[in-house]
Amino acid sequence: MNWHAVTQEPSALGESPFWHPQERLLYWVDIPGRKILRANPVTGAVQSWEMPLEPGCIAPAASGGLVVALRDGIYRAQEWGVGLRLLHRIDHDVLTTRFNDGKADPLGRFWAGTMYEPRTAAVAELLALDCRDGRTPQVQRMAGGATIANGLAWSPDRRQVYWADTLQHTIWVWDWDADANTMHGERVFRQFPPKPVGWHSGMDGYGGRPDGAAVDCEGNYYVAMFEGQRVLKLAPDGDILAEIETPVVCPTMPCFGGDDLKTLYITSARHNRPAQELMQMPESGCVFACRVDVPGLPVNLFRD
Repeated sequence: MNWHAVTQEPSALGESPFWHPQERLLYWVDIPGRKILRANPVTGAVQSWEMPLEPGCIAPAASGGLVVALRDGIYRAQEWGVGLRLLHRIDHDVLTTRFNDGKADPLGRFWAGTMYEPRTAAVAELLALDCRDGRTPQVQRMAGGATIANGLAWSPDRRQVYWADTLQHTIWVWDWDADANTMHGERVFRQFPPKPVGWHSGMDGYGGRPDGAAVDCEGNYYVAMFEGQRVLKLAPDGDILAEIETPVVCPTMPCFGGDDLKTLYITSARHNRPAQELMQMPESGCVFACRVDVPGLPVNLFRD
């Protein structure tokens, strides 16, 4: 794949990218940098909006603006740069837990997973916030037993939902009733080998662990493999269809964009990476793009 850098200024930890079809802009967050960013891939212009706490994930709203999961709760921004309004404060210990991967589902609810930063217990959860039709915000627990929530995605027929725990090197899939918002039939979609003891950046023998994900219109699941320097294209049955090498060791999340949804974007990380790795790959933390043959699904919109 012929990747090119979309941005020149790297994020510490880029995550949660999406392509806004009306604005024709690419959005993403820098979690430790406490910023939401958006870029015009044609002009290269990048805008940055500072947040009061770490933004784990974002999604565009159908009525304009964004929904934003900060460390302590889920907020609504009616337009770019305008103050945040709290939708729902989450009852978790903000000293140890923050939001991580998330996005809107096909019916307009906002799903967000948490991350347990000590990484010593599988207590992270997947939550869904429903504000549709002006209803009072309601939060539903969808899954748990994870440490670093990642890999959230839905199949094109809206019958399956994917979710991963990066630390466990595991992606799960459930059957999903979209109208009732219930999940059942949990099973392992793909299990990856653990990180070898003593492995460090620059060594062979490790393919990375699952981070963020996106699905194309044929139902194939693209997952960024953190520390694996690759994005994997997985068939609906979990088989590996393609291995796409990335220009950085730590890709974090893919999304599809462009007018034809055939541009694959990936965010990446440089936060806490070894000096030697950053010397060899100074663009770590930047957003990259390449062209693919099969278009992705358009971004789901949050509805309130």
